[in-house]
Amino acid sequence: MHAFIALGAVKQATLAMVAPGIAEALVATAMGLFAAIPAVMAYNRLTAKVSKLEHNYMNFMEEFSSILHRQAFAATQE
Repeated sequence: MHAFIALGAVKQATLAMVAPGIAEALVATAMGLFAAIPAVMAYNRLTAKVSKLEHNYMNFMEEFSSILHRQAFAATQE
């Protein structure tokens, strides 16, 4: 932002005038990436674990329902 303000204030821009602002923006971008990349990796890992857990619960529900159904059917046959 400082680089654009400096450009608007003068008629002829030089590299020495805008370089500090550009460097500041690059450092801020690097810091943002340093925080964002591990966060995305952690999110993906947790999402995969939750999906696996959900799949295991669904399998359990189907097996348990099948067992209950067989027991109920056997009880009505007696």
